[in-house]
Amino acid sequence: MARSYWVETLGCPKNQVDSDKLVGTLTADGLVPSDAPGDADVIVVNTCAFIEEARQESVDTILALAGARRTGAQLVVTGCLAERYGAELAGALPEVDLVAGFGVPVSIGRRPDGDPVPLMDLLNLPRPAATAPWAYVKIAEGCDRACGFCAIPTFRGPQRSRPVRAILEEVDALGAQEIVLVAQDLASYGRDQGEGERAIVPLVEAVAARVARVRLLYLYPSDLTGALVDAICSTRVPYFDLSLQHVSRPLLRRMRRWGDGERFLGRIADIRGREPGAAFRSNFIVGYPGETEDDHDALLRFVEEAQLDWCGFFAFSREDGTYADGLDGHVPRELVRERLAELSELQDGITAARRDDIVGAEVQVLVDEPGEGRTYREAPEIDGIVHVPGDLDPGTFASLTVTAAAGPDLWAERA
Repeated sequence: MARSYWVETLGCPKNQVDSDKLVGTLTADGLVPSDAPGDADVIVVNTCAFIEEARQESVDTILALAGARRTGAQLVVTGCLAERYGAELAGALPEVDLVAGFGVPVSIGRRPDGDPVPLMDLLNLPRPAATAPWAYVKIAEGCDRACGFCAIPTFRGPQRSRPVRAILEEVDALGAQEIVLVAQDLASYGRDQGEGERAIVPLVEAVAARVARVRLLYLYPSDLTGALVDAICSTRVPYFDLSLQHVSRPLLRRMRRWGDGERFLGRIADIRGREPGAAFRSNFIVGYPGETEDDHDALLRFVEEAQLDWCGFFAFSREDGTYADGLDGHVPRELVRERLAELSELQDGITAARRDDIVGAEVQVLVDEPGEGRTYREAPEIDGIVHVPGDLDPGTFASLTVTAAAGPDLWAERA
């Protein structure tokens, strides 16, 4: 009887791609998926270590799965937590059989024999066909930036862009209607290969020629060139996920980031001038060391003026080894909570209003599963959804009329 596996994925879409590639490797090694972690012969936990909350969730998940596994099952921990705290993690969690950062042993799915095993690079491994009408595709690993709050370069390493051919082969093999391109620094794709700043544009165009929808996540604002904006708009998914982090110029310099609120508003206005229906998402850090009331008020004004479709607000997390770890100007935790609540309340109202504005419009919906789909305005897993007639087949597109909105979600029916 074939051995079975269970893969538990935590963190961002980039981790999901890694897990998909692990699944491909386990399947090629003869293993079959398990219906539940407690029934699996091999349990793999792909962890996140971006901020303290993510690390705690990873540890809690590891312990829970260790307690639930059956006798003789192998527990493997990989991902960011394993890469960043490998030796420490192995010592602190004796329940774990193997801690293996981003280099995962070839024999992960075989019975341990005590012999050393070679490691494999997840970035360029094959993966199984998509099980949903959409799929993430990681086009690069690592990051060359030095943002003050971010530890990712210390454990993901410098940027490594994949060859265009390998990316397109993966896109073809996935068989998805929508491809979501992801990387730590998406718009910098190809610079490490000597292809210059515009390598992302021909890649986007090549993927768009193969699938119905192409979506880009995580764009650094200074790299959002006119050519890239045009390429995104031509994909039929004018969705701009801009990594802004804040709008106060002094605070952004403390973050070792580019830009300010005025520049960001100008770029957003320019995009809306080209494509009035463009959708926008961004994320902001609240409580970065030195953030003043004036900085917070500037962010509130920006959120009100920008009228973004989607926003995430996150409390600053002090990370070992980062520039921000040694900064003064600590913001009290209670004040951070108050600022988060104020920003979230404001944005919730904006998101709801922008969703209300779509009521009555005809939209093109990709059906993800029975009764549920998305227009170009909604990225999978992170934005709202569109409730659709239950008889529409997953993987198909439907022209529907939006009949109602509630918070982040829409309802749509046949005209």
